[in-house]
Amino acid sequence: MYGSGTWRLTENNKRQVEATEMYALRRSSRISRKERIRNVTIRQQIGLEEPIIEEIEQNRLTWFGHVQRIAEGRLPKIALKWMPKQKRRPKRNWMDFVRKAMNERNLNEGQWEDRKRWSLGVGQRRTTF
Repeated sequence: MYGSGTWRLTENNKRQVEATEMYALRRSSRISRKERIRNVTIRQQIGLEEPIIEEIEQNRLTWFGHVQRIAEGRLPKIALKWMPKQKRRPKRNWMDFVRKAMNERNLNEGQWEDRKRWSLGVGQRRTTF
């Protein structure tokens, strides 16, 4: 999870992370897929409320708020605003994922200035699943 705030997760990557997470949970619980127990049931048995993707999104928003608060000349801020000059770019970049996570948690531009409000907003569960 170290550095997960800077990861760019596509839908395919999300599925792979979720599958790996469930593989690890099943393995640690010694539950085979042949037993046909749903993922939700396994999560409840272990006591996990949210998937690992939710934690990655929280880390992403925490990192984004931190970078927005630092001084303009610092390297992370410069890197955040940098856009490549190539014609081909990914269809969705890291900022698109940040904006989507902000919308799901009803966070607005500029709220990162108040650290307590921002951290409370980052920790909120999504409004839609």
